Amino acid sequence: MLGNTRFNATLQILVRVLADVLTLNFSLFVGFAIRAALPKISGSFWDLIVRPTARCSWMLTVIGICVFFGMGFYTKGRAYSSRYKVLYVLQASILAFLAFGFVSYFVPFVMKVPRSVLLSSWEIATTILIAGRLWATIWRWVIASETPAPRPIGLKNGKHILLIGGAGYVGSALLPKLLDGGYRVRLLDAFLYGTDPIAEWQFHPNLEILEADFRQVDVLVRAMKNIDSVIHLGAIVGDPACALDEELTIEINLLATRMIAEVAKGHGINRFLFASTCSVYGACDHLLNERSMLNPVSLYARSKIACENVLLELQDDDFAPVILRFGTIYGLSGRTRFDLVVNLLTAKAIVNGAITVYGSDQWRPFLHVDDAALAVFKALEAPFQAIKDTIFNVGSDAQNYTLGDVGRLIKKMVPDADLQFFEENVDRRNYRVSFDRIHRNMGFSPEWTLQSGVQQVITALQSGEVVDFNDPRYSNVRFLSEEIGTEKLRRGDQSWVWQALQKSTGQAVGTRV
Repeated sequence: MLGNTRFNATLQILVRVLADVLTLNFSLFVGFAIRAALPKISGSFWDLIVRPTARCSWMLTVIGICVFFGMGFYTKGRAYSSRYKVLYVLQASILAFLAFGFVSYFVPFVMKVPRSVLLSSWEIATTILIAGRLWATIWRWVIASETPAPRPIGLKNGKHILLIGGAGYVGSALLPKLLDGGYRVRLLDAFLYGTDPIAEWQFHPNLEILEADFRQVDVLVRAMKNIDSVIHLGAIVGDPACALDEELTIEINLLATRMIAEVAKGHGINRFLFASTCSVYGACDHLLNERSMLNPVSLYARSKIACENVLLELQDDDFAPVILRFGTIYGLSGRTRFDLVVNLLTAKAIVNGAITVYGSDQWRPFLHVDDAALAVFKALEAPFQAIKDTIFNVGSDAQNYTLGDVGRLIKKMVPDADLQFFEENVDRRNYRVSFDRIHRNMGFSPEWTLQSGVQQVITALQSGEVVDFNDPRYSNVRFLSEEIGTEKLRRGDQSWVWQALQKSTGQAVGTRV
């Protein structure tokens, strides 16, 4: 399956490259044809158009495709919003034709291309490149606007987003994607870790910040006003942090999630994106997908399963939750964490000169935090019918690694560090996950590899961007226990909570997975 996914992705890239090669050569041909049509130019069709085009086309092709690949034309640029995509294509085409002109004029034994041909070819190529990448948008503007398709009941224009937990690990990586995508974001967060994670975008004109506790119903009612879609990332995250105070974990992770969903449904909000975790699979030796039995081994995982069930029970024609089960996340964001295995082992390798791996044969599906944010963004923009009421594992088959694999990779990148394996099994989780559904339904493929993520952490530590990875602010459990404390206002016992948690153990996934 992974081979088919990679083949299809490669084939798509090759088709785009071929289209761009044809575009560049066609524009060069037309450029010479326009010059040949000038009154002062005389000669045969062959000498004025065909021969010079043939002599120059190879050079423009090589330079153009190299520039396009170098700028990520066929990878990251594909996910840009329309207005940024236009600027991106314009920048790439200018650079390609400038390089082409430079080589033409200053490299010996290469045919000099007239300036008029350069200019007209660039204009034609740029127009075709932009039109080719914006054809869907142009279709909506020119054609679809004449006969607008009916939208599902309750589905609004989708541009007003409530982002709950937007200053967290994933949220701070998602926020710039939403703002760059033209969304108006209302960010609801208690800012336990301060506002530094979103400082760069704090005064963005499309960002409204609501500093409050999302457990308060009056806050939620105010926050949902004029909102089209809700992205719920807020939670106590991680097994150790959840174990500090079980009642607080249930209150924040489960009680609040049901209340948020009910308020959203009451406001007629159709699209509701919820952050869950692959930890729900617990311990299993088989390759798991969204239909696999769940086997949680921690309160964190049980609370997430209970949330999933609550959301799926609330779904109807007017309320369509989408559940995203993230893999084991690594990498840097606005609110970086070093209580995650890849980041922690890398930091210890750099600072302490030691890589200590416990349970080296345990499997994990790894995912860079920026790719986690990208998946949320793609779910927000995906066709409604392709994702409604659906659970998605978020990650890639290629990043299923054992912890031993991770240790060996870090050792390879930090050769001076001492790699040590301990078979003591502190963490009972062990799972490999299939990500076919998210590839198939949303076309999601991670842009980061485990190696590039490790290198990102190494660079941050060596450059001084991260001074002390042991600082409590980089660890959920240490920050909650040492800096904040877990004494919070309780809402009292509610029997449905315990029933939901009981149902969350050893079960298959609910409706329409």
